[in-house]
Amino acid sequence: MADGSVPDRNLALELVRVTEAAALGCGRWIGRGDKNAADQAAVDAMRAMLDTVSMSGLVVIGEGEKDEAPMLYNGEEVGNGQTPEVDVAVDPLEGTRLTSVGQPNAIAVIAVAERGTMFFPGAAVYMDKLVGGPEVADVLSIDASAGENVERAAKARGVRPSEIAVVVLDRERNQPIIDGLREAGAKVNLITDGDVAPAIAAARPGTGVDLMMGIGGTPEGVIAAAAVKCLGGVVQGRLWPRTDEERQALVDAGYEPDRVLATDDLVGGDNVFVAATGVTDGALLRGVRYTPGGAVTDSIVMRSRSGTVRRVEAHHALDKLERFSGREYR
Repeated sequence: MADGSVPDRNLALELVRVTEAAALGCGRWIGRGDKNAADQAAVDAMRAMLDTVSMSGLVVIGEGEKDEAPMLYNGEEVGNGQTPEVDVAVDPLEGTRLTSVGQPNAIAVIAVAERGTMFFPGAAVYMDKLVGGPEVADVLSIDASAGENVERAAKARGVRPSEIAVVVLDRERNQPIIDGLREAGAKVNLITDGDVAPAIAAARPGTGVDLMMGIGGTPEGVIAAAAVKCLGGVVQGRLWPRTDEERQALVDAGYEPDRVLATDDLVGGDNVFVAATGVTDGALLRGVRYTPGGAVTDSIVMRSRSGTVRRVEAHHALDKLERFSGREYR
């Protein structure tokens, strides 16, 4: 740490300004039916604020390849160029459709870890995921059936399977999981988009979510692993190629599609920082709330090394914020 190559301060306290900016940037697009405009507003605000953070960041999980994403693309350098050197995973607006129609659980999120410790998913668009909190971390297995994992979680928590709440992305590919959960008697909460917030909620007590499972985005799995690592829970994943061609592309690139990826495989190292700010209300965070001349944001800030989890309620004077940042938030 003496050479400055490893983060030696709580970067998450700087990163929360980044997610607050993204949430405020897209907050005025809630319910307006334009998910692309909402996403672009979040990206623009997050990118501008990222350059003020004291770090030399490399985007590992971003908005896509450079030719598809002019900002926050995979491989882009962010931060002010000072040490430490870090990997960065961003989702400026996780839940673009949720925001456009005013539904719950849209968030802005960023994760940072030591350089070279974040899993790059390559051609793998989807991943089968299983997420739980510290109470059930030692009993869950992605190789077990959905029903068996519910029974294991219920036994570990000393409750009945009917008291275990599981969040699953509502997709046809997840129907066998949904059927297995219902057969086991679990409470199944189907979501239409955005599984990072539910994954964090599953690892955090008092949210009403016990497990998150099913096939969703691989980049979201990496971000969820960063957060869960801070919270002491567990993420298990397995790449889910959509076609034989995609599977072969992964094999040719050196990936093992059938390998179970543990939390440490997705995010290594022991100094991980995560910040997330609510855009719309959800199980994890409250959304952006507007007041006369201002706005209130609700964020969560985490660091794995210390295990500290902070809740940050920020009151923003939009006129001052606009003069300070040069951006419009009203």
